[in-house]
Amino acid sequence: MSVVTSPHAVDVVIVGAGISGLATAHALLEVGLSVAILEARGRTGGRLLGSPFDLGASWFWPGEDRVRALVDRWGVASFDQYRAGDAVIDDLDGVYRYQGNPIDVPSYRITGGTSTLADALTRALPPDVLWQDCPVQGIGDDFRITAAQGEWQAKHVVLALPPALVVASISLPGALPEHVIDVARRTPVWMGDAVKVVAHYDEPFWRSAGFAGAGMSRRGPLQEIHDMSGPDGEPAALFGFARPSSLHSGVDDEIRQQLARMFGPRAGEPQQLFIQDWSQERWTTPSAVASPADYSMFGHRAFREPVMEGRLLWASTETAESFAGHIEGALEASERTVRAIVRR
Repeated sequence: MSVVTSPHAVDVVIVGAGISGLATAHALLEVGLSVAILEARGRTGGRLLGSPFDLGASWFWPGEDRVRALVDRWGVASFDQYRAGDAVIDDLDGVYRYQGNPIDVPSYRITGGTSTLADALTRALPPDVLWQDCPVQGIGDDFRITAAQGEWQAKHVVLALPPALVVASISLPGALPEHVIDVARRTPVWMGDAVKVVAHYDEPFWRSAGFAGAGMSRRGPLQEIHDMSGPDGEPAALFGFARPSSLHSGVDDEIRQQLARMFGPRAGEPQQLFIQDWSQERWTTPSAVASPADYSMFGHRAFREPVMEGRLLWASTETAESFAGHIEGALEASERTVRAIVRR
């Protein structure tokens, strides 16, 4: 991609090509506005990562109508999360089979992984809208945006990144109120302290043994486990969540031992083991994440205030009034942002 030598003039610059940024771009393009998406990574999707195994967001739930509408619109297949069978409790004094599955609730998964949805939106973008490997360095009071591949001049800027990451990595306009910056700095990054582990197998053997693939553990390293197999069990996988503090040189063996302890010897011999530490993702989580995590900051009214004459807007899932942290929350924040821009 060629380097920009003079500022590009567009109606809206969107910082970040996660699902909120992509959805915002399509909605604005449909009403005739010019858009540039500036993405730091060499891929789109943000926390929608992995194919066919989700290393980021995995589910959407009944009542999350924005996700359902987006999936249907772009012709992306989905299926029900597997829930049939018993759960496993890995307690300090032993492993117990729990009749039924109180861990999983009715939910949906996207065939091929959630990144399939981001890929569909990415492919449909017009040329010269998306700029990858282009981290934003600064936003001036005159809405001149400086990035790795040049400069853009915009009427509006949409921050489709975790607010704490925005404050930590981008030089913001001096006119941005300090209380907004303070709220953004103190807002936790969803999944910012999570490690996601996926174990890939040749078949979902736990199902034939009457297990749902669901488990909880007080011993770890994985604190909770779920079935991550695709439709009809193919490809077969289990996944779990751990904390960054549990990671060390021998953690792979500890995870295999835990899986074998909970689901039998075959579980301890996956074909592949994927470990995704979101705390180490430079373009998701700043080095100093808000701690302890105060999730009451999600959807804070400061993210909806019309600052800088309503020209600078927040659109990540952390800023959603409802469904914050979910894909649905990212789409809600996108909708709110698009309405505000179109009204102007």
